[in-house]
Amino acid sequence: MLTLGLAFAALIGLSLGLLGGGGSILTVPVLVYVLGFAAKPAIAMSLPVVGITSLVGAALHWRLGNVRLSTALAFGLLAMIGAFAGAKLAVLVSGGVQLALLAVVMLAAAASMLRRTRADAEPGESARLPLLVPVASGVGVLTGLVGIGGGFLVVPALVLLARVPMRQAVGTSLLVIAMNSASGFVGYLGTVDLDWGFLAGFTAAAVAGALVGTALVARVPQPALKRGFAVFLLAMGGFVLYRNRDAFHRPADTQLTFSRDL
Repeated sequence: MLTLGLAFAALIGLSLGLLGGGGSILTVPVLVYVLGFAAKPAIAMSLPVVGITSLVGAALHWRLGNVRLSTALAFGLLAMIGAFAGAKLAVLVSGGVQLALLAVVMLAAAASMLRRTRADAEPGESARLPLLVPVASGVGVLTGLVGIGGGFLVVPALVLLARVPMRQAVGTSLLVIAMNSASGFVGYLGTVDLDWGFLAGFTAAAVAGALVGTALVARVPQPALKRGFAVFLLAMGGFVLYRNRDAFHRPADTQLTFSRDL
């Protein structure tokens, strides 16, 4: 199981390097359903895995000139505030609810990837920077609450709202993901027990995958890759949602007790 988990870690890093996001959304399901961790520790551990892997990818993209530092800092600082708030909000909901929400996000990510998006801004269109504020904050809250990097939201937001070219949006998103993952992880410290040794090995495998993915980014046809990954996300999201389908149901005895209290 450990070998299989490390193989998945490498694939997560690979997709981060290739797509600037997407793979991080698989980290929690791998930790829960492949390696057997409980939901809350899995979500907390996913954040440094995603953050460190994204930071390595961002450094490589920086060397290629694919990172807009000012845009990343503006977007990332807002996302960091949301991520810390999301991590603190997580103590108010059960692990099952968090996994169910993650499944919904996975399905939304798959739908986003399947849609045909523009690679660059249309001529004459201006940036819509005010819209970045709620988007960045929302991405941050999702990061802290369900342990995702949010690249599938960050990349389109940078392209369509900040008018960042697609290749630079990928590199810039990796830096944003690293920033909000770090903030979300800080929010979890002291609330869950973490296996630091395993975390180091899993992160190292993901980093190795990111190195390969970044090296291949100019050689792999991304539209076909996105479609295939989106189909996989649909299947995985449906599986996680099915496994946690009762997360939002109030137990009958709780309802009975509540009615008696009234």
